[in-house]
Amino acid sequence: MAKAKVDKDLCIGCGLCCGAHADLFTFADDGKAECIGDGAEEDVADAIASCPVQAISED
Repeated sequence: MAKAKVDKDLCIGCGLCCGAHADLFTFADDGKAECIGDGAEEDVADAIASCPVQAISED
């Protein structure tokens, strides 16, 4: 299992991570993504690779 983290200063709230990995990410009240749980290594790696502004990293 792996845990991701979202850099709120970089996140643009595009929703790619939330759409592809709803078990790992959700939208916070500020409209930006936040990590809500641990996930498989490959899911976290996919979210990191898919983020258009590189706001996601492994925690």
